[in-house]
Amino acid sequence: MTTANHERPDATMMAVVTTGNGGYDKLEYRAVPIPVPGPHEVLLRVLAAGVNNTEINTRLGWYSSSVTESTDSTAGSQSGAVEQKSDGGWNGATPFPIIQGTDCCGRVVSVGPDTAGDLIGKRVLVRACMRPAGYESFENVWMASDFNGAFAEYVKVPAGEVFAVDCDWSNEELATIPCAYGTAENMLQRAHVGPDDQVLVTGASGGVGSATLQLAKRRGAHVTALTSKAKMDQLHELGADAVLDRNSDLIGALGENALDVIVDNVAGPGFPKMLKLLKPGGRYVSSGAIAGPLVSLDMRDMYLKDITLIGSTAWDEPVFPNLISYIERGEIRPLLSKVFPLAEIAAAQREFMEKTHFGNFVLVPPFHGK
Repeated sequence: MTTANHERPDATMMAVVTTGNGGYDKLEYRAVPIPVPGPHEVLLRVLAAGVNNTEINTRLGWYSSSVTESTDSTAGSQSGAVEQKSDGGWNGATPFPIIQGTDCCGRVVSVGPDTAGDLIGKRVLVRACMRPAGYESFENVWMASDFNGAFAEYVKVPAGEVFAVDCDWSNEELATIPCAYGTAENMLQRAHVGPDDQVLVTGASGGVGSATLQLAKRRGAHVTALTSKAKMDQLHELGADAVLDRNSDLIGALGENALDVIVDNVAGPGFPKMLKLLKPGGRYVSSGAIAGPLVSLDMRDMYLKDITLIGSTAWDEPVFPNLISYIERGEIRPLLSKVFPLAEIAAAQREFMEKTHFGNFVLVPPFHGK
């Protein structure tokens, strides 16, 4: 293992270990061994780690087919002993105990055998969605869902999944990018969003939604954003062409056959009207279902209008390099809402679940610095 002269870590580090499916009591802040990078791996000192829905969903076991409610309802119903979900993670059972943390801004401090040392000392973002079988296969592995992530002082990752970034953003601002913006860019790419497309973004004030708004505008689309009344002005300031109350009569406001693309990570009871809003040949794309995974679908809306339904989880190859270039060219901006010490993860997730914030929450480890 090659280590930078100024960084020789002790044997242990502080981390948040998620011990199983359940409530906040499953989050244990404690000392664990510092990982040792193997062949073609690098060790990062974590500078900042973002908070996302996916960490909460994984802890709750929400991805299990046995769960039919929204994230909020599932979280509220979990008290006392919780059945461990054999299919509660993205790829089956979550390998508990696990260190979560999908978003990582870090600095490379050492590399494993057979790994070039030119990355040592560089500030990087980690591509959290990895395609080990190549981009011809949809097999995917996610940091913090399938192996230990960034809610720690150090994390090891494959060397090919770190991207040096040259910008004047803070560590905390960079940590808002990987999961939300990668997910958003992947959906827009899969749906072939381009100039002058009429695009509707649901849940537009959330991390993925606000990223989608920015990235769709970057592509030249006309974007209508759905949100709560309290956040409408913020979305106008972010660049939305129109903003509607999420509880409004969408068909009355927009009309049937009005949209080219709908980017919907909300789903739930509001889904049936979505396909009616799409033009013939329209595209509906989703990477989540925070309002509930089970929806009512009138097949006639889908096949008579030649609508394409697009699922989006495995990131395509250009997605992350594109994001790095957007950052370095100043074409997107971070939406950092609040920063918490790593030890206060439960407080951060509780406040996150209140959904009163705009943008992203970030955790910083105890020795946080430049």
